[in-house]
Amino acid sequence: MATFLHRLGRFSFRRRRLVALLWAVVLAACAFAAVKAPTAAEDGFSMPGTESQKAFDLLDRRFPGGGSDGAEARIVFVAPEGQKVTAGANRAAVERIVADVAAGDQVKAALDPFSTPGAVSRDGRTAYSTVAYDVPNTDLTDATTEALEDTAKAGREAGLTVELGGTALVPENELGGTTELVGVAAAAVVLLITFGSLAAAGLPLLTAIVGIGVGVASIVAIGMSTTTTTLALMLGLAVGIDYALFIVSRYRTERAEGHGAEEAAARAVGTAGSAVVFAGLTVVIALAGLAVVGIPVLTKMGLAAAGTVVIAVLVAITLLPALLGFCRRAVRPRAARRAPAGGGHARRTGDDRPGAGTRWARFVIRRPLAVLVLGVLGLGLISVPALDLQLGMPGDEAKSTSTTQRRAYDALADGFGPGFNGPLTVVVDAKGSADPKAAAARAAKRLAATDGVVATTPPAFNAAGDTAVLTAVPATGPSSEETTDLVRTIRDEARGLRAETGATMLVTGTTAVNIDVSQKVTGALVPYLALVVGLAFLLLMVVFRSLLVPLKAALGFLLSVTAAFGTIVAVFQWGWLADALGVEQTGPVMSMMPIFLIGVVFGLAMDYEVFLVTRMREAYVHGERPGAAVVTGFRHSARVVGAAAVIMIAVFAGFIGMSDPMIKMMGVGLAAAVLFDAFVVRMTIVPAVLALLGDRAWWLPKWLERVLPRVDVEGEALTTGGAAVPAPATEPATGPVRV
Repeated sequence: MATFLHRLGRFSFRRRRLVALLWAVVLAACAFAAVKAPTAAEDGFSMPGTESQKAFDLLDRRFPGGGSDGAEARIVFVAPEGQKVTAGANRAAVERIVADVAAGDQVKAALDPFSTPGAVSRDGRTAYSTVAYDVPNTDLTDATTEALEDTAKAGREAGLTVELGGTALVPENELGGTTELVGVAAAAVVLLITFGSLAAAGLPLLTAIVGIGVGVASIVAIGMSTTTTTLALMLGLAVGIDYALFIVSRYRTERAEGHGAEEAAARAVGTAGSAVVFAGLTVVIALAGLAVVGIPVLTKMGLAAAGTVVIAVLVAITLLPALLGFCRRAVRPRAARRAPAGGGHARRTGDDRPGAGTRWARFVIRRPLAVLVLGVLGLGLISVPALDLQLGMPGDEAKSTSTTQRRAYDALADGFGPGFNGPLTVVVDAKGSADPKAAAARAAKRLAATDGVVATTPPAFNAAGDTAVLTAVPATGPSSEETTDLVRTIRDEARGLRAETGATMLVTGTTAVNIDVSQKVTGALVPYLALVVGLAFLLLMVVFRSLLVPLKAALGFLLSVTAAFGTIVAVFQWGWLADALGVEQTGPVMSMMPIFLIGVVFGLAMDYEVFLVTRMREAYVHGERPGAAVVTGFRHSARVVGAAAVIMIAVFAGFIGMSDPMIKMMGVGLAAAVLFDAFVVRMTIVPAVLALLGDRAWWLPKWLERVLPRVDVEGEALTTGGAAVPAPATEPATGPVRV
C-alpha cells in the first residue's frame, strides 16, 4: 500500500498540471450535470415490511388517483379574542380567502370550513381549510406558493390570525448558507494557527471544497434530495479538510527531515496517505452499512455520504500532492522558508522542545490507571441522560415559533385538542369479508369505544366497495406515550376484528409510523453493529497487526457514542442549553438518529484511531519501547489530530444554526461525539490503555500473522528500500510501562 501510494504521490507531483486539469474537468462536468438535472423530489419516507407502510401501499392500490402524492396545505383561521370565526365579517373574510385559493393554478380543491364537518372548533374561534394540489410540493410554482402566502396576508388585514401548514410550504434550501460558512471560517483559523502559513492552511480548504463540489454536484446530478445532499456536504467538508491536513503535516515533517519536495510529497502520500485510505474505508463501511436497516431514505443518505468520502480520499492522495508541487516552499514554516535552499537537513526550530502533546503523553503513561478511570467515569456520567432516550418523528411542533407552520400547529392544538395534529388513519381491508360494510361499521364502533379516542370519521369506501378508510383523533399529542399506547391497543383490537368478520384493520399515521420506525431501527441495531464493527475490526487488525488495539478502538467508540446520546437527550429532551442552541421545543429524539449517529460516529472515531495509533505503531516497529512509542506518536500527531478534531467540531457545529430539527440534532450529536472521541477517548484513554498493556497491545498470534495480508501502512518499505522491517519482539510486559 505504502509503495503504491508513494508512486502515486510522486506521479501527481511530477504531472501536477495534468492532475489539476483532470480534477478541474471532473468538477466542471459534475457541475454542468447538476445544473442540467431536474429538481429532485424530496425523499418519500417508506419502511418496507411495517404495518404503516402496508397501509400506505394498500391505499395506493385500492384508491388509485387519490392524490396521495399531491401537495397539501392547511390554512388556519383564528378570530380575535372574544370573537368567533363564524361571525358575519369574519366568516365572509374566510369564505373569500378560500374561494381565492380554490381558483388558483395547480389547486385541485379547497374545502370550505363552514361546510366541512369538524372544521370549526367547538368554541367557534378557530377554523381550518384543507387545500389539495394536483402536483407534489417540489413541482409547485413560485406563483402558486406566493398566492397561498398572499391569501394569508389578506386574512390578517381583515383582522384574523391566519397561519399556514402542510407539505405545500417547501422549506428553503439551506445549502451554502451562513452556517456552513461559519464552519469553514473556523476551520481556516485553526489551520492557520496550526501551520503558521497561508498556503499550508489554504490547501486543505481548497481540496475539501473541490471534493465536496464533485461529490455534491454528483448527488444532485443523479437526482438525490436536499437532505441527502446536506449530509454529504457536512461529512465531505469535515473529512476532506482532515485528510488533507494530515498529508500536508506529514509533508512538512518530511521536508524538515531533509527530503526534497518531490520525495517529501511522495512519502507523505505513502505514509499519511495510507492512513487516510484506511480511515476513509472505515467511514465508508459505517455509512454504507446503514443499508442494513432497511429504510430507503437512510440507505440513500449513507451511500451518498460514503461516495463523498471516497471522493475526499481520492482528492487527498492525487490532487493534494499536485498542489504541493505548485507551492512546495510556501507550505513550510516561516523559519524553514528563510533557510537557504539545498542546504541539506533543514533546521527544526523548536522541535527538540517537548510540546504539549509530548508532555501530556508522558503524564498519561506515568499515571495510566488513574487517567483511565477518570476518563471512563467522566464519559459515563455524561451518558446518564441517554437512559431516558425517547424516540419519535418531530414534525411542525419542533420548528421555531417564528415559522408559520409552528404557529398553525399550536393554533390547531389550542382549538381542536392536542391529538388533532396527529390523527390516526385506519384502513379496513374488507376484501375477504362476506359483508364489507358491516365489517367497516364494526371497526368504526370499536374505534369510537376505545379509551383515548375523542373523535372518529365515518368509513369512506373506495369505488370497489372492499376497502374503507377511517380517521381517529387521539386525546393526546402525536409524541406522547399515551398515543403510542393507543396505537398498540387499536392494533391488538384488529386481531379480534379479523376473527369476527374476516376483515383486516391496519393503522398508520404519524404516531404509528413513529412506533414502526423505532421497532425497525431497534431490530436492525444489533445486525448493523455486528456488520460494521466486525468489518472495521478486521480492517484495523490488518492495519495494526494486533488483536487488542482494534478491540480497544471499538470499546472506546461505545463510550463516545453513548456520551453523544446523553448530550442529545439533555439538550433536545430535557432542554439543557436549549436557548443557547436555538432549540425552541423539546421532545423526542428522531427515530433514525441513534443508528445514524452510531454509523457516522463509528467511522469518524476510527479516523482518529488510525491517524494517532499509526504513528505509535510506526515508532514501535522501528524499535522503540511501548511507552516511548506512545510519546513519539503524540509528538508527531497530537497537535494535528487535535486541530483536525477542532475543525470537524467547527464544521458540525455550523449546522446547528439550521432550522431543520434533524440537521440541528445531527450537528449537536456529531460535534459532541467528535469532542468526546478525539480528546477523551483517543488522546486520553487510548494512551492509558496502551501504557497498561505494554507489548501485549501489539500481540498477534503467529498463525494469524501468517494469514493476514501485510499492507505496510507505516511505510516500512519506504525506509528500508523495499525490505520490510521486522517487528520488535512481543514478549508480554508486566505492569504499566515507563519512559
